[in-house]
Amino acid sequence: MTYQEIEETFNRAIRLSFSRAKLLFIFPVLLVCGVLTVFCRAISYHSNPWVAMSLSFLPVFLCTGILLAAGVLLIRMYYHEVKGLSFRFRKLLTQSLQLLIGVSYLSLPLILTYLFLWTLMGVFHLVKVIPGVGEVIGVLLSFAPFILVFASLVLSLLSIVLLFFVTPHVALKTGVQLHIAEEILERIRFSLFSNLLLLMIGLMPLLCGVFFLIVAAVMTGAQYLQGIAAIGVSLGWFFIMIPFTMILTPFVIFFFNFATESYGLLQRKQRLHLQKMSKNEEGACTVR
Repeated sequence: MTYQEIEETFNRAIRLSFSRAKLLFIFPVLLVCGVLTVFCRAISYHSNPWVAMSLSFLPVFLCTGILLAAGVLLIRMYYHEVKGLSFRFRKLLTQSLQLLIGVSYLSLPLILTYLFLWTLMGVFHLVKVIPGVGEVIGVLLSFAPFILVFASLVLSLLSIVLLFFVTPHVALKTGVQLHIAEEILERIRFSLFSNLLLLMIGLMPLLCGVFFLIVAAVMTGAQYLQGIAAIGVSLGWFFIMIPFTMILTPFVIFFFNFATESYGLLQRKQRLHLQKMSKNEEGACTVR
């Protein structure tokens, strides 16, 4: 895997991020994720901190399941484009439907783990309101909520890792296999630096896009939606979310395109390494 190969795959992933079929497919998917996020934000507007925390993280894990399914179909479309093969979206969707349902379940462990962490957080919130000694005990145990919030953030990071590494593996191997975790871990262990480097390259445009979009949304909310009733603010966020997801669409497509390219690069690197090892073993046997 050379710099030239990475540059070539990066440029191809960007060039094919503006495919009409993929834009029309991913935009409604992101719109659903946006509606889910805005809905949770609206509910948590005047809720207590415990509920507000759950509604801040829960959309991340729910959207992960949706994006896993969408990413599989997106990667199959990208594969056909790179190979120069014609395809029909409806036929590809029909052929992949069972796989899309299966891969979406891979987000369940993240959701269940987060719900467990959120339940533990509720216990510490209850301890805080014990009459007399609650506040003292809460202060002494403040390290525990810190660890729980940190664990929730790590789970959010794992969601991104799951989308980058699992989606192309499932899409190109045409199945959610029982040993998928073992295969992916073996691939990461083979070249941890290369995997992290490609992950950062794939995330860079997406993170930049999300950063500027969030800054624009927060500034709009602070300056334009200030002083409006809660229902008005919620509706305002809903209408802001529409152009937000529209602008974000090509960044998400690039993320999955580059995940596919990274999978191919690392597969070739691993194959060449195994061939080299095999030749070395044959040479050693010949010498003996």
